[in-house]
Amino acid sequence: MRQSVISATGVISVNQRIDPSLLAPPDLSFATLDSGVVLPYLERGMGEPLLFVHGSLCDYRYWEPQLDGLADDFRCIAPSLSHYWPAADACIQGEFGWESHLHELADFIAAMGLESVHLVGHSRGGSIAYHLARRYPRLVRSLVLADPGGPLRRVEDDADVLPPATNALRTRAADLIERGDLEQGLELFVDSVSMPGAWRKSPHAFREMAIANATTLPKQLLDPLPAYMRSPAADVKCRTLLIDGQRSPLMFRNNAEALDEWIDFAQRVTMKGASHGMNATHADLFNTHVRNFITQS
Repeated sequence: MRQSVISATGVISVNQRIDPSLLAPPDLSFATLDSGVVLPYLERGMGEPLLFVHGSLCDYRYWEPQLDGLADDFRCIAPSLSHYWPAADACIQGEFGWESHLHELADFIAAMGLESVHLVGHSRGGSIAYHLARRYPRLVRSLVLADPGGPLRRVEDDADVLPPATNALRTRAADLIERGDLEQGLELFVDSVSMPGAWRKSPHAFREMAIANATTLPKQLLDPLPAYMRSPAADVKCRTLLIDGQRSPLMFRNNAEALDEWIDFAQRVTMKGASHGMNATHADLFNTHVRNFITQS
């Protein structure tokens, strides 16, 4: 089901909720899933479907550079996962979790009447996209994982956790957000997944989006992502492109390196000079990599 609503983007705080219909772009549509969950999404272009999965603190707005840059070649679709903007607390249905979001995307593909999609996921969304390709292989024609998030388990009996320092930092960021110190908490988290000073240098639109989604971060820390492992990675049967930033934190580059080795039909590209937000800071190059990879599929 689709429904258009009219307005412009805006900022909300933890203590203030604004009717999302007043802040949504005019081309925003909605898909009702069999579960009753309603997902907002942007769609532009025609051709083979290209579905984008956002990561932490983001929503459909994260993919604007790709919707603008790839719509001439593909039918670009960027949903917001449940619990993310523009969902209001009263409208949220279902529990927050990576696995819930995985099945939600599978249902979304069906609700859109699509047999399969080219799938692009970033950070936490990369983990969700990876597991969607593993569990629903018939739904994914090709897979692009940009700085895929989550822990890495190179040896089967390794602990399934992120480094203690990373967990401590993210816990501190979540605590600050829960206390209402949004800017401080978001700066701590964003700098940790990109580079020092990234939050302060971020464009207003990104900071606005992160503030709108700040309350999802504490929920996310209660729902840790599963580790990447060699054996499950073999379940990914589609062609896969791993994109990492030359300046991205080591944990993301390690994930890309391991998955490039473990997935049978994988290839890897490291974007020179780019960090975690590569799809925005180096949009033209990122879009070129995605376009070339899919057209070669």
